[in-house]
Amino acid sequence: MSKIYNYSAFYVSEPFSESSLGAHASKDFCYYNMLRAWKGLDSSFPFNNAHDTTYNVRDNSDWETTLKPRLHQRLRNSQNLIYFLSDNTVNSRALREELDYAINTLNLPVIVVYPELKSKEELLTSDKKQLNNTVKSLWNKLPVFRDSNTRFLFYMFQ
Repeated sequence: MSKIYNYSAFYVSEPFSESSLGAHASKDFCYYNMLRAWKGLDSSFPFNNAHDTTYNVRDNSDWETTLKPRLHQRLRNSQNLIYFLSDNTVNSRALREELDYAINTLNLPVIVVYPELKSKEELLTSDKKQLNNTVKSLWNKLPVFRDSNTRFLFYMFQ
């Protein structure tokens, strides 16, 4: 059986460098690193990092000829997208591209992680019939995400 790869998308201020303390200090990058650490501690943990399926590139690489094609390749290697959506999320070029390509081109299922929510009850209105205003405002941070026809799985870190 082949591995199922997970692509993680989250906001980190650009230019991004995985080796800089700035990226590691970013909350959403810390949650991504938590997934990587859990996998490191337990090989059966169901996270296989799609970012490891291609070689790393420098952030000063050209967007059109290097960075964007690398993101696309990693997404094509993936079976789902894990999207960390928080108060820190900003509508960046890279995040827009990742979400648009994953959802609207590849039709990947999206697992949305809301790190600041404490329980699943915080997702919905009191009648449990629709997303609450907090979640809607988070979705509004990235119109490409909000406006895409998607299939979602919901999960919160607790």
